[in-house]
Parts: sequence; C-alpha cells; structure tokens
Amino acid sequence: MRKLLVASVIVASGWAAMGLSGNAQDAKKPTIKEVMQVCMKGGLCGKVAKGEASDEEKKKLAEMFAALHANTPPRGDEASWKEKTKALVDAANDVLAGKPGATDALRKAANCMGCHSAHKGK
Repeated sequence: MRKLLVASVIVASGWAAMGLSGNAQDAKKPTIKEVMQVCMKGGLCGKVAKGEASDEEKKKLAEMFAALHANTPPRGDEASWKEKTKALVDAANDVLAGKPGATDALRKAANCMGCHSAHKGK
C-alpha cells in the first residue's frame, strides 16, 4: 500500500511539473522584435497580403499581430500604438476569415514607416 501511495505522489508530481512548464511557455508572448523578424523581415505579412499564404500561415500572422498589439511600444504614445497595431490585427483576422478587400487593408495597415517613425526604439 505504501509503495502505491509513493508511486501515485511521484506520478502526480510529474504531471503537475509538465503542466506548469507548458503553461509557462504558452504565457510567453512574442516580443516586438520577434514579431518583426517573422512577419515583416521574414516575409510572412507580404505573403499573406499577396494571397499566397496557407490558412496556417494566415493564422500565424493573426496570432503574431495580436501579440504585437499586446506589447508596449518602446517610445511614443500608447494610444497611437494601440490604434496602429489594432489595424494590423483586424486586417489579419479579416484575411483569415476570407473577407473581400482584406488583403488591401492588410497592405495599408502594414505601413512600416507609419509605426517606426512614431514608436521604434533605438
């Protein structure tokens, strides 16, 4: 009986440890730099805007832009940041949903200098 109790405690501890480590990874949102590397410099946004992306890539773009929206800008007005990043999130979600004209809205929202001139750090 005692061996069964000890084994149960060990198994339960292992499950708890795996669950906590999984939640820690899920809770980590991409940084602004990571989003820019994947979406802009990596070409994901351009691929989606051209209509050449798979559904999985469209979903990834929407998730990455949502993470961007959740970040705090290195400089500039936070209200401006929220407005600009919300436009990216909405456009990416519209492309994902297949709404007409969504790719044009994505191209317009993905104006690099519109954000960089107001919010990019050093």
